[in-house]
Amino acid sequence: MKKTPEKTPPAPNPPIPQPITLTLSENYMPYAMSVIVSRAIPEIDGFKPSQRKLLYTMYKMGLLTGNRTKSANVVGQTMKLNPHGDATIYETLVRLSRGNEALLTPFIDSKGNFGKVYSRDMAYAAARYTEVKLDAVCSEIFSDIDRDAVDFVDNYDNTLKEPALLPTAFPNILVSANLGIAVGMASSICGFNLHEVCRTTIEFLKNPDHDIISTLKAPDFPTGGEIILNRAEMEEIYRTGRGPFKVRARWSHHPQENLIEVTEIPYTTTVEAIMDKTAELIKSGKIREISDMRDETDLSGLKLTIDLKRGTDPEKLMQKLFKMTPLMDTFSCNFNILIAGTPRVMGIPELLDEWAAWRIECEKRTLHFELSKKKEKLHLLKGLGKILLDIDRAIKIIRETDEESEVVPNLMIHFGIDEVQAEYVAEIKLRHINREYILKRTEETKELEADIARIEDILKSRPKIVDRIIKALEGIIKKYPSERKSGIIGEHEVVHYDEEASIEDYPVTVFLTKEGYFKKITPQSLRMSHEHKFKDGDFISQEFPAQNRAEVIFFTNLHQAYKARLYEFDDTKASSLGDYLPSKLQMEPGENVLFMCLPDSFSGNLLFVFENGKISKVELKSYQTVSNRKRLTSAYCDKSPLVRAFHLDEDTEIALYSDASRLLIVNTAAMSPKTTRATQGVAAMTLKKNQRVVHAELLKDAKVATPARYRTRTLPAAGALVRDEDALEKQIKLIEE
Repeated sequence: MKKTPEKTPPAPNPPIPQPITLTLSENYMPYAMSVIVSRAIPEIDGFKPSQRKLLYTMYKMGLLTGNRTKSANVVGQTMKLNPHGDATIYETLVRLSRGNEALLTPFIDSKGNFGKVYSRDMAYAAARYTEVKLDAVCSEIFSDIDRDAVDFVDNYDNTLKEPALLPTAFPNILVSANLGIAVGMASSICGFNLHEVCRTTIEFLKNPDHDIISTLKAPDFPTGGEIILNRAEMEEIYRTGRGPFKVRARWSHHPQENLIEVTEIPYTTTVEAIMDKTAELIKSGKIREISDMRDETDLSGLKLTIDLKRGTDPEKLMQKLFKMTPLMDTFSCNFNILIAGTPRVMGIPELLDEWAAWRIECEKRTLHFELSKKKEKLHLLKGLGKILLDIDRAIKIIRETDEESEVVPNLMIHFGIDEVQAEYVAEIKLRHINREYILKRTEETKELEADIARIEDILKSRPKIVDRIIKALEGIIKKYPSERKSGIIGEHEVVHYDEEASIEDYPVTVFLTKEGYFKKITPQSLRMSHEHKFKDGDFISQEFPAQNRAEVIFFTNLHQAYKARLYEFDDTKASSLGDYLPSKLQMEPGENVLFMCLPDSFSGNLLFVFENGKISKVELKSYQTVSNRKRLTSAYCDKSPLVRAFHLDEDTEIALYSDASRLLIVNTAAMSPKTTRATQGVAAMTLKKNQRVVHAELLKDAKVATPARYRTRTLPAAGALVRDEDALEKQIKLIEE
C-alpha cells in the first residue's frame, strides 16, 4: 500500500515590524493618560478617583449618620465602582481614616488598628477586624450631592452611576495632603489648617488681591513638627505652586534623666528611618554624644527617647541631628491639579479662583434644582386651588365618570387645569377632601411664590451666590474646631549646625605611603615616637604639616580625585600602619592613591608629569567645588600614565628622568596654567619609540651636581645623558630615606 506523504505545516507568518512611535501612541499613551486622568492626580474637589469612589460608596451605604460597619463590607461595596482590587481599596480607606493620622481633617471615623502614617513597620489590621463610618465633616462633602450639584457618570461596567466630583463646601484640595506619581508628571500638595483655609477663602472671595500669607501662614501637618518659615520662599510657593520648605521635629530636654524626647516628626519621614540613620551615625563614630536611642511610641502617641552621655549639650546635639538625620526634612510642593481633565500647576490664588468658579457653578445648579422643585409644587397647588371653588362638583365628576381612565380628562375639561394638575387632584385621599386641608395647601402658594422670587433673584446676582458660599465657610469654621498642629518658626531663629565650628582645630602632620596608607599624627605623639611602621617594601612618599580642619585631595591611578577633611581621619601613632585609603574612601577595585595635595585656599597650580613626556599645569581652583562632593572624575589627563604630580605655589624647575638614562630640567614658567582638569598639557621631553619618563623631582630636591648640563632653551627637548653622580638610582634612594 502506497503511503501518502505527510504534509508539512505552513510556516508561521513572520511578525510585522512596527515603528516604536506607533507602539507608543497605540499602547503606552492610553495607559499614561489613564494614570494621569483617572488615578494619580487629584481634581478640584481635592480627591483622587479612588478616594471619591470609596467615600461615595460609604455615603450610599448610609454611613454618614448610621453606625460603624466592618471595613470589609465597605471594600466589597466599593468594588462596584473601583475595579482595582480589595487591597488597593483598603489602603485608600486606611489613609482617609482618623486612626492612621495621615490627614489633618480625616473623612473616616475609624475603630481598630489602622497603623500610623509616621511608622513604616506599624502595619494596619485586616479589613475584617476594623470598623468605619463617615466622619461628621463629610456632611459638608455630600450636602448638595442629591440636589444636582455635580454631574454623574457611568461606572466601569455601566451598571451604576457615580459622581464625577464631590461638591465640597470648602477647598479640600488645600486641606488634604495629596501625593501622586503619574507618567511624566507628579503631584505633591501639602496640607493646610481647615480654619486657615476657610478664612483665607472668605477673604479671597471678598477681595481677589488679598495677601494670602496673612491668613494662610504656612502649611500644617497631622504629625506636627515645626515649619521653618522663610517668608519670601513661602510667598513664591504660594504664587507658583512649586518650591521646597523645611520641617523639623519637636523635642524637649529632661535634665533630671539626662535625655531628650522627640514627640513630633516631619510628615515626610518615619520613626524607623530616623532610628536607622541615627544608628548608622553612631556606628560610624560621627555622633558620640548618644548612649542609647529607643522608640517608646504607645497609645498616647509618638515618642523617641535619646539617652545622653554626661556633659552633652542637648542644643548642639539636636542641631547635629537635624542636619544629619531626617529629624529635619524638606517637603517639595508641586500643586499639580486636574482642571477639566487637564493637569495644571497652580499657585494658591489661581487655585482658589478655580475652586470658587467651580463652587459657584455647584451653587447655581443646586439653586436651579430647588427652583424647579418649587415651581413644580406651585403648579400643582394652583391646580388644587381651582377645585377649591367647587369641591362638590369635583367629587361629582369623579363619581359619575364610568371609566377610571376618563377621570383625569373630565377634571381637565371642567376646571381648565392641565394633566399634571388633574392627576394630582385625582390622587388626593378621600379624607383630605375637606376645606381645611385644601385651604392649608393653597396658603403654601404665597410662600412658594416668595421662595421662587428669592431664588431667581439670587441666580441673577453673583455676589449673592458668593455670599452663600462665604456663610457656608463661616459655618464650617464654627462647627469643626481645628487647632494648628505644626508650629511656625522664622528661619532667622534657627541655629544651623556648623560641623567645622564644632570640631577642634589643632596642628597635625600627615603622611602618605607609597602603598596608599595615610597617617595623621599630632606633634606630641610624633615627639614621643617618630619610628614609623610600614608594610614590607613600603615607605613615606609625602609628608606635610597641617591643621585638623584642613581639606585634603587624593589623586589615584584611575584619573580620579577624592576630597576629604583631615578630621574625618582618626589621630594615629607612628607605630601604626594608618588608614588604608582605598578602603577608607571606598575606591573602585584596583584603584590606588598616587598623590596627596593640601589645597588650603586653592591657590597655586598642580603640575602633572606623564610617561609620554608631556606636562600639564592646572589651576588648583579647578578642583574647588560648591557642593560637598567627595569624588571628582576626570581629575587629570588619562592619555598616559601619571609619573608624578606637584603642588606649586610659584614657578620652579623640575628634573625629568627617562628610561633612556637621560635627564632634562624644565622651568614650569614655560607652561601656561589651564582651567580644564583633563588637559593633555604640553610636550616637555622628547622620547624615542618605546621610551618613557620614569621619574620626576623638584630640582631643589634632586641633588643634581651640574644642573646647567641638563637645561635647554626650547621645549620639547631630549635632555642629556645622566652622569653617575646624577643617576636616577640615587634620587630614588633619597626618596626612600
